[in-house]
Amino acid sequence: MTDEKRNEIKGKVLRLKDLVAYQDGTVASRMIVNRPAGSITLFSFDEDEGLSEHTAPYDAVVTILEGECEVWLAGETHQMTEGETIIFPANAPHALSAVTPFKMMLIMIRE
Repeated sequence: MTDEKRNEIKGKVLRLKDLVAYQDGTVASRMIVNRPAGSITLFSFDEDEGLSEHTAPYDAVVTILEGECEVWLAGETHQMTEGETIIFPANAPHALSAVTPFKMMLIMIRE
């Protein structure tokens, strides 16, 4: 999403889960805020899709907007559903997988 498109949603009441659509057999994303201090990105995951284990140099906050997923964080497994949030500490290994099609919001804090 370009800065121009991001500006179009500013000051409006939004249903975050409606801003990113499911796509068969894949993961889709839409960044709605991108600043030096951090970003907010919405994701949709088709069933059985996911993100392999990785780390990030910043804290990340994930909130499930719809559906159900399984999250692995530093060796622990968590079942998550709509309305639940988890904080990934900087540099902690994490991964996730869709149990059902699901949508999430990722907030990355860079500073």
